[in-house]
Amino acid sequence: MYKVDGAEYWRDCECAIQRRTERLIQASQITDSFRQMSFKNFEWKMRPSIVQQAFATAYKYAKEFTTIRQQRSNGLCLLGRPGAGKTHLLMATANKLLSDGIEVVYFPWVEGCADLKSDFDALPDKIHRLQRVEVLYIDDLFKGREKPTDFQLEQIFAIINYRYLNRLPIMISSEWSIARMCAFDEATGSRINEMCRGYKVVLDEDGLNYRLRDEV
Repeated sequence: MYKVDGAEYWRDCECAIQRRTERLIQASQITDSFRQMSFKNFEWKMRPSIVQQAFATAYKYAKEFTTIRQQRSNGLCLLGRPGAGKTHLLMATANKLLSDGIEVVYFPWVEGCADLKSDFDALPDKIHRLQRVEVLYIDDLFKGREKPTDFQLEQIFAIINYRYLNRLPIMISSEWSIARMCAFDEATGSRINEMCRGYKVVLDEDGLNYRLRDEV
């Protein structure tokens, strides 16, 4: 508590803010190695222009998040080739939001769907959390098979539709285009497109896989 002109004001002390941030990090499902991913250690200056655009878009999103979070287009979507840096940039964004005291939950598609299906008694609670968390980061959406299962489509629509109706932000990486997502389920794909309309980059050029940079 502090006083100004006789009036009393309350503010969180730095230690309380730090404890909240630590709790958010622990609850985020982000691993220690992913916690090291930041905008500072992303190598972008010598990369193709579309990768530089993705970097600028993710950086701008993280910087402007508090002003756009209540808008219809308040999501971030990086789509396209593997190895282009989508996960690093979205993880850097998630880490920045967490450091600002914003709740983020990381949901890796393949492992996350397996977890949802592993215990049907716990399914409603797990979906409830993914629907209501401040920011949901879905990594590699629809990865793993040529077409999602009916179970996967049912659960992702329940999550995306709730967040769409309540203007809760999403961050998504995927190798699939919005058109292909709409082919799987148009209701889900079109909602993702609208939610991420202002912050969407498609990395679909050849030679973007940074993991193969040493190959001849």
